[in-house]
Amino acid sequence: MSITELLLNVGPFGLAVMVCLAALSIFSGGLIVDKERRLRSASRQSQKFKVEFGKFLKGGELQELIDATAQHENSYVARVVSAGILEYDGVRQTGGDPVASLELVTSALRDSMSETLIQLKQGLGFLATIGSTAPFIGLFGTVVGIINAFQGIAATGSGGMSAVSGGIAEALVATALGIFVAIPAVVAFNQFTGRLETFHVEMNRASSQLVNCLFKVPEVMARESKPLVKMAGTAHAAR
Repeated sequence: MSITELLLNVGPFGLAVMVCLAALSIFSGGLIVDKERRLRSASRQSQKFKVEFGKFLKGGELQELIDATAQHENSYVARVVSAGILEYDGVRQTGGDPVASLELVTSALRDSMSETLIQLKQGLGFLATIGSTAPFIGLFGTVVGIINAFQGIAATGSGGMSAVSGGIAEALVATALGIFVAIPAVVAFNQFTGRLETFHVEMNRASSQLVNCLFKVPEVMARESKPLVKMAGTAHAAR
């Protein structure tokens, strides 16, 4: 039985299942291509931005870093660093104490990281849904095909291959389409999720490096610990 003959013998329910799976396949393929393009662009720009960010960590100018973040808008690292550096620069421009803005900068970095991850994860929910539901849609088509095969047996009064071949072929095609749609969606979802975990680690690292560079966190902690040591020494001498 050729593909044309099979499609001509497909019932309305089986045809609806095949059309649904074909639409899901097209949508999933387009989503995978678009997501891959966006993540690759974000990764490429982030690698370029890390060079500028490294220069700032080694003693570069604040304004140069601000300009670099504007030039790499698609970089996930640049987005997070931009939120923190603009908050820090805003406090400095208004005449406030930049050192006292540690909590504000940390909050801005955390909020920007969450928003960036939400944007990067857009579309992954659809891939997960397609990957988990496509086999069941194909299974539904399989059941419909088997029902059609039994209807063929009932109509002819015999169980020969000519009576059941159409329904069996419809069932197998629906099963194959469901698997064909699900596998790329699941593979792409797992791959994108792994890459986003790497992006998350890189954003966390950049946030920590920025805070340490702006506020000299180890030095601040050392200065805060000195009065405690002195007080402890005075108390010991009093005894």
